Amino acid sequence: MDNDSESFSPEESLQIIQTMINKAKNSVADKSFYFLLWGWLVFIGATLQYILKVIVRTEANPYAWNIMFIGVIASAVYGSRHKDKPVKTYVDEGLRNIWTCIGIIQVLIVFIFMRRGDWQHCYTIFILTYSTGCFLTGRLLRFPPLVWGAVACWALAILTTYVDEDTNILLLAAAVLLSYIIPGYLLRAGYKHQLQKQAK
Repeated sequence: MDNDSESFSPEESLQIIQTMINKAKNSVADKSFYFLLWGWLVFIGATLQYILKVIVRTEANPYAWNIMFIGVIASAVYGSRHKDKPVKTYVDEGLRNIWTCIGIIQVLIVFIFMRRGDWQHCYTIFILTYSTGCFLTGRLLRFPPLVWGAVACWALAILTTYVDEDTNILLLAAAVLLSYIIPGYLLRAGYKHQLQKQAK
């Protein structure tokens, strides 16, 4: 067997890696539905809780987060309608594992704080959790807006230690706006622009 025919030059290897990254980026952009869905739900939930707690002053303010059940249902319906998936790359698999881990951690955070009751610290931890997924995704896809969104989350996480719990709710909304919503729209816009170029 000719080993030379199976070997790749450094340039060819880099091209293969870049192709895998581009395919993964397009896959994520094509499914930016999830980024935007969960981003907007968290943003609305945090904003609604702040309004109910600070302005309306009702003890029922935590129920604002029941809006997240919409995300569970919408994700299940959307996923069932988009089962046909292209061949996955290692980057695709890495991204899936990252966000599976992030999702499990978020569920565990809710469970732990429900048991402990000290909800004033949960916002900082949620912001840091969001930043982890966004930073790793941004680096894997070489997509700077996600990385900068993660950096913004780190700054906001530090800021949460200097302000009160009510302000932390707004900082959570700001974090998801910068790390999920804005990068999600930018990713989708880039994907649509690429599709338009391919159609010409």
